[in-house]
Amino acid sequence: MATFKDFRNKVKPNWCPGCGDFSVLAAMQRAFASSGLEPEDVAIVSGIGCSGRISGYVNAYGFHGVHGRSLPIAQGLKLANRDLTVIASGGDGDGFAIGMGHTVHAIRRNVDITYIVMDNQIYGLTKGQTSPRSEMGFKTKSTPNGSIEASINPMEMALTVGAGFVAQSVSSDLKGLTHVIEEGINHKGFSLINVYSPCVTYNKINTYDWFKENLVSVNDDPNYDPSDRSMAMQKLMAHNGLVTGIIYQNKERPAYEEMISGFKEEGLAKQDLKITEEQFNKLTTEFA
Repeated sequence: MATFKDFRNKVKPNWCPGCGDFSVLAAMQRAFASSGLEPEDVAIVSGIGCSGRISGYVNAYGFHGVHGRSLPIAQGLKLANRDLTVIASGGDGDGFAIGMGHTVHAIRRNVDITYIVMDNQIYGLTKGQTSPRSEMGFKTKSTPNGSIEASINPMEMALTVGAGFVAQSVSSDLKGLTHVIEEGINHKGFSLINVYSPCVTYNKINTYDWFKENLVSVNDDPNYDPSDRSMAMQKLMAHNGLVTGIIYQNKERPAYEEMISGFKEEGLAKQDLKITEEQFNKLTTEFA
């Protein structure tokens, strides 16, 4: 059985020292191992940005896509090979700006993949511009007088479009982060995991200390029921989205693959896709 060390490779991450993405990488490797997976069972599809590099730092199948497009690639990959555990990953700019349309439709479509967003509330790779997750008044090179746009709340958004698994964590909590990733992987259907991953270079507001003071865990509430969608929304609204843990999970909703009539259990990667000359001619006559 594989250990988290088996998911390491020889490529050294070039993130800034102290970047929260290091912990996300470690949590993913630990979650894969604790879920009983082998490196050949996992495929990681990433977008652009500091977080987009993560697909090259894991000993597994990896695909580095273009900005905001990790989700359509990951969904296609899963539908072509149902045996793979498919992880899509990216940053808040990747998933909630240029890729927001893909995020919304992936949630409602409910293909069985896990989407891990490394949310540092800023554009780090391009040297510190305001992102859709930056709060109003946030001053950066692109908003020197402070942002005048409202911040997106991805957890509330996910609930409104029918997400079946919504979780949030922070990179300083390796144990909690590993747990929600493992649960997301084991959930049948689309799983959205937003991870507060502080940018120590460009975001001097949303720091590790800031999150320690402001985050609230659902695990501290003995009456919290993650299967109650209304309770989940109320919890998020009461704390401005600064909630960690498994916020909502619907175990009854079938995954997209289960609803496709005639969809084979055996993935395309293992099927014989050759056709006879007779079958080919029959297909082409339809377009004559």
